[in-house]
Amino acid sequence: MSHSLLKALVLTAFSSILVPVEAMSENRIDLIRPDAPELAAHGPHSVGRLTLELTNPDQYDIVRIAADETPKRYDRPLTVEVFYPAEPHDAPEAMRVILRDGQRQADILGLSKPNAAADRNTAPYPLVLISHGYPGNRFLMSHLAENLATKGYVVASIDHTDSLYHDKAAFGSTLVNRPLDQMFVLNEIDRLSKAKETPLAGLIDTGRTALIGYSMGGYGAIISAGGGVTDKAIDYDWGAPDGLLGVHKAGSNSHEALLDPRLKAIVAIGPWGRNRDFWDAKGLSGVRVPALYVAGSVDDVSEYETGIRRIWEESTGTDRHLLTFVSANHNAAAPMPAPAESYAFSEELGWGPFDHYADAVWDTVRMNNILQHFTTAFVDLHLKHDTDKAAYLDLVPTAEDGVMAKNDDGTLSPDHTYWHGFPDRTAKGLKFETLGKDK
Repeated sequence: MSHSLLKALVLTAFSSILVPVEAMSENRIDLIRPDAPELAAHGPHSVGRLTLELTNPDQYDIVRIAADETPKRYDRPLTVEVFYPAEPHDAPEAMRVILRDGQRQADILGLSKPNAAADRNTAPYPLVLISHGYPGNRFLMSHLAENLATKGYVVASIDHTDSLYHDKAAFGSTLVNRPLDQMFVLNEIDRLSKAKETPLAGLIDTGRTALIGYSMGGYGAIISAGGGVTDKAIDYDWGAPDGLLGVHKAGSNSHEALLDPRLKAIVAIGPWGRNRDFWDAKGLSGVRVPALYVAGSVDDVSEYETGIRRIWEESTGTDRHLLTFVSANHNAAAPMPAPAESYAFSEELGWGPFDHYADAVWDTVRMNNILQHFTTAFVDLHLKHDTDKAAYLDLVPTAEDGVMAKNDDGTLSPDHTYWHGFPDRTAKGLKFETLGKDK
């Protein structure tokens, strides 16, 4: 056999198992791998999306205060992308997104169509809020937003001012404003869903709301769920100026006023803060809604043992889970697949934006699928009261310890302990641990 013929055969074989080139060139965010766990699959709905421009009036202008400038207050702008169950369509349109360097742009393609007619046949739908990291933007987790919309959720993904790729500003703004933004958007979505002749009218039941946050979004989610911050966090000279983070202090009237009974569950992915003592055990015991924490075991931003794992251990006021991607870093599960435009080196950053999205060990689509699976089980259980989903969260802690055991007729035997919803030989490199309230 000639060398050229052998090379052609090898290339042909590999082309049959790799993602199609056209999918890569389109920067697809809706990919479901053949080995994905059961609940990662898309639901029955098509997806629409619309953009809201909101304004939270008379807020502290943390950036100006930190720079000792006036005025001290301003009307805070927030852009929100809303993904919702839509009437059937087969015409998704790409989303133009800004990349990590704050300059490059890329088109990403999923399932959603702008301003598609909403599917009101099974409305109202539960609400899911999505909150990105520092920096980030409202499209960073659009793969998860679209996936949940196919399953009967309205998902509002927030652009947090001063925390975006193109307007990254004083960190104190993120520290103070992140939970305030989250609860403001909840209130605005509630208002728009109750107003007449708005695109969201009658579409949403905000009494069943979940909040998903990544990194600083996870920080905000913990505060929004009841985890008040420490005096040490308030006093950091590199943090929020003038003690303004005190609005979220554990036990304060202002923090208690932020908490909202409509919030029924949180998913905090790589939540930042415990590694810098923004909480202690007492503050974290105030988390009062069920929580799913997600982490990479070698996270060097939020840190694992001293950060995320400790948050899970100390959230004793509620039932909570910890999903760990073994050997993954801070990018575990949340970011979308890196757009092709992010691969090139950035002079502005001094490194390639690809590193902001990808992990050195785990395939991003694989992680996205696993997060879609567990998030679906978690929010279905707590927002839709689908008790059948509890089985997907009742697992042996270490995936490799699960045993796939079947009878001769193909039914599962009593010895079966393999992770529910995972195909045989696919539950690898993962841990899923659960603690109950007061434990």
